[in-house]
Amino acid sequence: MADVRDDAFWDAPTQEPLAPARGRRTPRSATKTERMETRGRARALQALYAADLRDLAQLRRIATTVFDDLAIDPEERQFASRLVATVADRGAELDAALSEVTANWRLERLGAIERSVLRLAAAEMARNDAPVKVVLQEAVHLAERYGTSRGARFVNGVLDAYARRLGLL
Repeated sequence: MADVRDDAFWDAPTQEPLAPARGRRTPRSATKTERMETRGRARALQALYAADLRDLAQLRRIATTVFDDLAIDPEERQFASRLVATVADRGAELDAALSEVTANWRLERLGAIERSVLRLAAAEMARNDAPVKVVLQEAVHLAERYGTSRGARFVNGVLDAYARRLGLL
């Protein structure tokens, strides 16, 4: 099992989409663009996680360092950078809105992965660049991949309530 400090943990291969059922066309969502966005979300999560553990006020600098160290694809980097910039610019606002739907949990009491995934998804919802259901699904996938299935269920519940409060669902 890969450890968080191990490169294999962060750079595990992404799962290729399943082949379409016989007689069906390949959906547009199975294109290279979606996979780039999925990888970009994972890279943004890495930067958010690193900044959460070090100093969230230095998020942009930490993200640049993480992206440079990983030598990620320019298209991926651009996508991840937009998400990170949204968290950097609107972090306090996003945290306050997330805190409203986590009434029994203060954000600082959550695990760093779950907190970072919530911030990432809230930033992506604020950007309104992707359908809300895609954002929810990707966030749950990230929480499960880098955290636990229990954490993923928690993230799903919080983000569902968050999206409903914003009127997106």
